[in-house]
Amino acid sequence: MTSSSVAIRVDHVRKAYANHVAVRDVSLSVPKGTVYGLLGPNGAGKTTTIRMILNLMVPDSGHIEVLGKAAGDPSVSDRVGYLPEERGLYRKMEVRRVLRFLGRLKGLPTKEADKRIDLWLDRVGLRTATQDWGSAKVEDLSRGMQQKVQFVGTMLHEPELVILDEPFSGLDPVNAQVLKDTVLDLRREGRTVIFSTHLMDNAERMCDAVAIIARGEVVADGAMSALKKQYGGPGRVSIEFAGNGRDRARAVLENTLLVASFDDNGQRVELDLAAGATTQQLLGQLVAHDVEIVKFDRSEASLHRIFLERVGATGVEAGLSGNG
Repeated sequence: MTSSSVAIRVDHVRKAYANHVAVRDVSLSVPKGTVYGLLGPNGAGKTTTIRMILNLMVPDSGHIEVLGKAAGDPSVSDRVGYLPEERGLYRKMEVRRVLRFLGRLKGLPTKEADKRIDLWLDRVGLRTATQDWGSAKVEDLSRGMQQKVQFVGTMLHEPELVILDEPFSGLDPVNAQVLKDTVLDLRREGRTVIFSTHLMDNAERMCDAVAIIARGEVVADGAMSALKKQYGGPGRVSIEFAGNGRDRARAVLENTLLVASFDDNGQRVELDLAAGATTQQLLGQLVAHDVEIVKFDRSEASLHRIFLERVGATGVEAGLSGNG
């Protein structure tokens, strides 16, 4: 990948706090014009990595380039938009005044800022024919609306590179969908979006490429299609059950002569066949147990499955109380 095609390059970066190593040896490349997911359990090192990319922290060792320049180069800052995990808005101020202030910080004249504010409020559903939330105080907005306001503030200066730290945290399904649609629109506009998350479904639907971080290290990275192919395998089967089909299928799924392992997502199960077993045998046993099936097919590995394989249950549990 040439330097002109890379939005972010991280080379062997390390960061420690006292006796805790937050980022051990992270290297990754984010292609321009893509949606890139930085995935991992809480405490894995995602936020620390993002803060070093933004030069909010300096790595102990290693090198970072952003849009072809060293991290922290003054010429890059106005080309980047950042939505931090810790939200912060002036709660007593009117929404438009807050956004105008954020726009001025990025050098936008008031008239141009106001024009862009109205466009973005329309885009994220905060201004409609019947309601203009731009005239409300921040404290009068729901949490989801406040997050959309902060996202608008991130986008006012039309950045080439957008970095979102846990952007879906606390959003209801409607507001989460608005944000997903907007992120995909940004990619269509040719912008690069990198976001951190521990929500695999969102990442799988949106990302062109991902890096999975666990215990401060990259344990898998690459294009989504390549990762799915790498971790798929010829014996992987995906089954979606109807009604009480999942309960009826328990004996079949726990039959080690048929199933080597399975990942249970409720009505949907992803499994690996045991050595020598066939899909015909598996399907025959399910039918014999009167299991109602909506979908049965050979499948690529889901991102959820790849995540569990590469991070492991121990890594997930260890991250539940972490912050990075």
